[in-house]
Amino acid sequence: MTEGEDEKMAHRWQKDADGILIFTGLFSAALAAFLTVSVQDLKPNSQDTTAFYLANIYQLLADQNISISRTSILATPVQPPVFSPPNSSVLVNSLWFLSLVISLTSALLATMLQQWARRYLT
Repeated sequence: MTEGEDEKMAHRWQKDADGILIFTGLFSAALAAFLTVSVQDLKPNSQDTTAFYLANIYQLLADQNISISRTSILATPVQPPVFSPPNSSVLVNSLWFLSLVISLTSALLATMLQQWARRYLT
């Protein structure tokens, strides 16, 4: 190869890396938007916990046939059911995070390619 062909090839690589950087930037921004919404499915919903405790309080207050002292109510705390995220949410979020990692890795490699091409041309 001649020196002119080398420069053309390095310029093409720089332009390709520019396109990759633009695409990965837009793709990562869209992924981040999806992640902020879907990651909520992996955490317990505070409204469910509140509804559980309110239902227990209502049941104690509404049932007039029960004659329980206050000490026995306080001695037996009622815990909400243990939260376990659905398997589909775990799978979907895992794929979203994997896509984000791959996208950011591609952006890093494209940046390194641009730096190499700049150094090669100078």
